[in-house]
Amino acid sequence: MKIVFITGVSFFMSLFSMLVPKKEETKIPLCHSAGNDMSAMAADPAFQRLHIAPLSFIYKGAGEMIKFSTPDGQQANGFLLKAKKPSDKWLLVYQEWWGLNDNIKQQSEAFYNDLKDVNVLAVDMYDGKVATEPSEAGKLMQGADKNRLSSIMKGAIAYAGPKAEFASVGWCFGGMLSLQSAMLEGKQAKGCVMYYGRPEQDVEKLKTLETDVLGIFGSQDKGISPESVKQFEENMQKAGEKVTVKMYDAGHGFANPSNPVYNKEAAADAYKLALNYLKGKLSA
Repeated sequence: MKIVFITGVSFFMSLFSMLVPKKEETKIPLCHSAGNDMSAMAADPAFQRLHIAPLSFIYKGAGEMIKFSTPDGQQANGFLLKAKKPSDKWLLVYQEWWGLNDNIKQQSEAFYNDLKDVNVLAVDMYDGKVATEPSEAGKLMQGADKNRLSSIMKGAIAYAGPKAEFASVGWCFGGMLSLQSAMLEGKQAKGCVMYYGRPEQDVEKLKTLETDVLGIFGSQDKGISPESVKQFEENMQKAGEKVTVKMYDAGHGFANPSNPVYNKEAAADAYKLALNYLKGKLSA
């Protein structure tokens, strides 16, 4: 994620925001979209305020960092928890906008321990960079190149091999990527969980899904509004795809234990829901 896209539209929007008095913002219509839209959203102070700096946390557990090749001729990184028994079952884990930090590693290990006999690969979408402050994360996401994102995901899929069966999970920025990953996995896709990530609204793209989707959202989320989630449900229906949505009375990032706005009760229920879904998709 290294290229910043600047368009006449985004420049005009920025100029407009400086010239027009700014009212108190209650809703951000789009969150974590790819390409230019993502750059614009990442630069928005109101958007950044939805992401409080995570509490300090150091992961001390199993797993190892690996490298794999990507179709664009580069290499990418991942945090791998390999199944104790040979397995073609894989869970791809996608980071929040902070990067592949220790919280994501801990969440990966939780799924690894509870799923059993499943390879868990947390994919590094920032090529080694990790943010600890919203402004840092905004800069990293502003520099996101959708082609590089796609190449990293394709590289992770290829690393697992042609016989692999995939499910994916991600939070926030990673929730969007989890859905995109499922589309790239083709017939190898068996399941997809997206926590409060920006839904794909293009019906034609949604038609390429070979799996159903579990969407976990917050009714108080000002980035991913309930209205946009409803639109996603309608578009999935138009595409002939199945989506199950669970809406919690919580805000953006409620499932992250390192987030000061962590909602323990909602997070626990969401994890149970996601785990049971993934067990059903990745069962032997």
